[in-house]
Amino acid sequence: MRQRLRRIIRKEFIQALRDPRMRSLLFLPPLIQLLIFGYAASLDVDNAKIAWMDQDHTPESRELLSEFEGSGRFILAGIPNDERAMQRMMDRGQVDAVVRILPGFARDVERGRTSRVQVLLDGTNSNTASIVSGYASQAIARYSNQALRHQQSAKLVAATEDAGGPLHQLVPQVTPRTRVWFNPDLRSRNYFIPGVIVNIITIVTLSLTAMAIVREKEIGTMEQLMVTPIRPTELIIGKTLPFVAVGIWDMLLVMSAALLIFHVPFRGNFWLLFGATLLFLLTTLGAGLYISTVSKTQTQAMMATGLFFQPFFMLSGFTFPIRNMPQLAQWLTFFNPVRYYMEIVRGVFLQGAGIDSLWPQMLALAVFGVTILWLSVLRFHKQLE
Repeated sequence: MRQRLRRIIRKEFIQALRDPRMRSLLFLPPLIQLLIFGYAASLDVDNAKIAWMDQDHTPESRELLSEFEGSGRFILAGIPNDERAMQRMMDRGQVDAVVRILPGFARDVERGRTSRVQVLLDGTNSNTASIVSGYASQAIARYSNQALRHQQSAKLVAATEDAGGPLHQLVPQVTPRTRVWFNPDLRSRNYFIPGVIVNIITIVTLSLTAMAIVREKEIGTMEQLMVTPIRPTELIIGKTLPFVAVGIWDMLLVMSAALLIFHVPFRGNFWLLFGATLLFLLTTLGAGLYISTVSKTQTQAMMATGLFFQPFFMLSGFTFPIRNMPQLAQWLTFFNPVRYYMEIVRGVFLQGAGIDSLWPQMLALAVFGVTILWLSVLRFHKQLE
């Protein structure tokens, strides 16, 4: 049995490396996704372009401008003089926002009145607009706090002078201090790249398993395999086991690139991630085996793989947070094995989570994996019979 199994596994590796389409599935998806999500796809807004429209022209308004420029978050891209120039810059997409200082700004600041600063945002990209709005609010809040402290100091000095001596007065202040856990720099790369591991393992193992068996049926060698001493169970193991090695290889490849090239933090246990990967491979191999039983050609198998992968991907939380989805979509995610593996990978990478926190996801993967693989093997046995 061992010799027969070893030969079928060796045959699969030789066939996979000899076929150009199979080789491309082995190497291209990891490289392409790493480049895209490592360098190109980023939700970070490090340098927002703004236009400064000052209709007050006072030292106070220039001090507010200095607060924006000194934050390191903004690039001053223009100073429009009128409404038409401002509208033109927004229409052409030259700036992400326009900060407009209304007349009477300095007077209101000096008198302690509510001073309004208008921030006009380009909402074409809602994510960028939200981030730029937050940056602008922070800069304005810092200026407001400084102005408030100056006013309080001036009032305290005046009160001391009127009293003819020192006046001990405590001015209560509430200063927020924010600390971000797990991803202190808020880099979207740290969020995306662990998810790349999930996507690559899913699409590669799903496609290779489906195509490997369909290829035998398409070229007419499945009947030849069945007349050999190889048993159906050995054929299934020999056909799927090589792609377990491929899945582990892709995991190690992306993980190494994440740590060495992109410097994504890894705070968890490697063997916990390894075990979760093996459980998840039961699901992808089982789904690929099922696709092979309903497809007659490799083209059909590729199309069916796309139909399986897209819903899994969209409902996995890779790009869109599950809590932001409609309630019906959130319920559907509970039937998506990719969701649980995504939570495990990000939990191990970024949070350093252990088995005490991730055991529900591990249990869900085990249940899905065993069930899907068992049903697929039963269907494959019936087809062989």
